[in-house]
Amino acid sequence: MSIEILLIGLVALSFAAAIIFALTSRRATRDRKADPKAPKSSLAKDGDPHDRAD
Repeated sequence: MSIEILLIGLVALSFAAAIIFALTSRRATRDRKADPKAPKSSLAKDGDPHDRAD
């Protein structure tokens, strides 16, 4: 019985961590896309193709 409870807890914790990570990444991406001063990607048409990727 305790193994089942432990496994359910680990699954729930992993799922919650993945959701939190996805939401914070989504927010960071939206903030960066909205920032006009953010450097363009070197893969973008208007980006510098000789710029070093960070």
